[in-house]
Amino acid sequence: MRQDEADPKGLVRESYRIEGITGPECRSIFIDWALSLAPGVDVTQALRAVLAEYAVAAPEHPMSQVLTQALVRPDPPRRRGGRAARLGA
Repeated sequence: MRQDEADPKGLVRESYRIEGITGPECRSIFIDWALSLAPGVDVTQALRAVLAEYAVAAPEHPMSQVLTQALVRPDPPRRRGGRAARLGA
């Protein structure tokens, strides 16, 4: 994937250039980045492309951590119970 597809506005690139950027700021930039991707772009491929481009040189950078966390799939939701569980429905 080309970098202009993976980071169309250069948000991730610029986040690595900001001195003293924090995790919460990186998460905010990440949301803007995700919303800026063109329709149909595979988000996982875009994540891997920007990680390969920027995170290798700065693995401890807060944006590297945010991007790596974004690749982790959440556990599927589990049933908690409630009225439907008690009634067997």
